Amino acid sequence: MVINLSEEHSLISNWVSELRDTNTQQDRLRFRLNLERIAEVIGYEISKKLPWEEKEITTPLGISNSKVLTEQPVLATILRAGLAMHNGLLSYFDKADNAFISAYRKHKPDGSFDIRLEYMSCPEIENRIIIISDPMIATGASLVKSIEFLKAEGAIKELHIVCAIACTVGLEFVTRAFPKATIWCGDIDDEITAKGYIVPGLGDAGDLAYGAKLQG
Repeated sequence: MVINLSEEHSLISNWVSELRDTNTQQDRLRFRLNLERIAEVIGYEISKKLPWEEKEITTPLGISNSKVLTEQPVLATILRAGLAMHNGLLSYFDKADNAFISAYRKHKPDGSFDIRLEYMSCPEIENRIIIISDPMIATGASLVKSIEFLKAEGAIKELHIVCAIACTVGLEFVTRAFPKATIWCGDIDDEITAKGYIVPGLGDAGDLAYGAKLQG
């Protein structure tokens, strides 16, 4: 299932518009903050879908019956671009375990690229709820490889994918690979270039958040 949170006007659509704006993009702090805020709102929406139970809480004046999560999710992200969204999710699921995956495009002289995975740090994920964040779903190749990398460590009970902007082609690819996943998008674009960049998109989220990198 794919959920586009900009279909109706909301604060998310305001923040996505700032992410896209070439003038606002000059402020790296604001760019990272907008990614964090989008992730926080999506995290709140995801929390409504997670299992809960009633628990007696002792207050200074009595007993309160409160609804609490029965388990904490595992928050996963793809380095480095996903760090800002990960921080937003972590501020809401502050007791969650965390996983980090290094995935990047290794470009070839002909303009094509391979997805390289070089590092993963994760907790026990067998039969756990996984929330994985990446600002952009373009072709979807790096996201699918990263999730497969995680699944090699254990069976995932429930999968939520969080992004700021996705492309329809990438969403179709990810949905075919993980048909039971819920994909939460800040917005969705229909076009992608031959080199795998979303149009109109926003550019390179990692560079805009953390500065330009050496090309490889």
